[in-house]
Amino acid sequence: MNRAIPVTFIAVKPVSMPVSLETIAQTEGAKEIEIRPRVGGVLLKRLYTEGMAVKAAQSLFLIDPEPFQNALAEAKAGFLEQNVRVMRAQSEENRQRQLLAENFVSQRAYDVAKADLAIAEAALQAAKVRVQQAELNLSYTTIKAPVNGMTGRALFSEGALVSANNSLLTTLTQLSPIWVRFSFSDNEVARFGGHLNEKNVRSVSLILPDGSEYQQEGKLNFAASKIDPLLGTQQLRATFENSDQRILPGQFVRVRVTAGESRAVYVVPQVAVLTSDLGRYVYVINENNAVMQRPVIAGDWIGKDWIILDGLNAGDRVVIDNMIKLTPGKVVDPQLQDTLPSAQSNAVSTN
Repeated sequence: MNRAIPVTFIAVKPVSMPVSLETIAQTEGAKEIEIRPRVGGVLLKRLYTEGMAVKAAQSLFLIDPEPFQNALAEAKAGFLEQNVRVMRAQSEENRQRQLLAENFVSQRAYDVAKADLAIAEAALQAAKVRVQQAELNLSYTTIKAPVNGMTGRALFSEGALVSANNSLLTTLTQLSPIWVRFSFSDNEVARFGGHLNEKNVRSVSLILPDGSEYQQEGKLNFAASKIDPLLGTQQLRATFENSDQRILPGQFVRVRVTAGESRAVYVVPQVAVLTSDLGRYVYVINENNAVMQRPVIAGDWIGKDWIILDGLNAGDRVVIDNMIKLTPGKVVDPQLQDTLPSAQSNAVSTN
């Protein structure tokens, strides 16, 4: 008589869990800004260290300010000149008004003086605007960071001639928060129960390239309203706090999205799930302590456990070791495992 094979088993219980899927994603800065000059001129200095973090309003480049200082001085001189003309026109208008009251001049003469004053005052306003624009242009010679972020390589050397709005000096990337772009196929979206959005996504977790899970939980901040007809996917984006700048733009990572309505599933260790030509199966111990193969439909991994969507019943005794020695009908000596799978112990029982 063959000796019974000692095995360890777990008695599975249904647990209530939402759908959780993983996919490849890529990080990007929440803001990726091209730094371009608003005025043209000779680039005198680079005022930052390439690749280092800068604060908002920190100076990055200096364009030769002398031509703009001269333009400002000229605009101020024109303003003063026009101000004198206004004073003279006001004096003439007052004189013509008094003469008109004493009937020494015609109404037409007074109207001409009044019109000249209005023209001079309008010209004064134009001169004032030219001064303001000259001051603004002078301020643009110091190019500042619009937000906190990480600087890129300077694309123009000192002494180069740059043109307004066209010359790309460098780029600035905001690293906190950082965005993560990913997508799910239409079949995966269907497994979630339909279109994903901020309302039905329960959590978004980030798995770094080294396999560790990022401590901060993310939040969905964009979900495409339709399936991309070319790729057959729904495009999504999540945001994560990144104050320590551990995550850099352009990294390939993985995201785990938990969404949809909870449903009853079973959780078993990954080692208990085997694969044959007919699909995945587990060994279940019957009332005679003999094992039989039970086909199952497996979902996704959670840590070291596997979600079983179909094929098991409450109370089934699933073998979790010595599977290599088992064949259907083999008698075993079962021992109950002391602890439940980690995912099952954290889930809520449906009973």
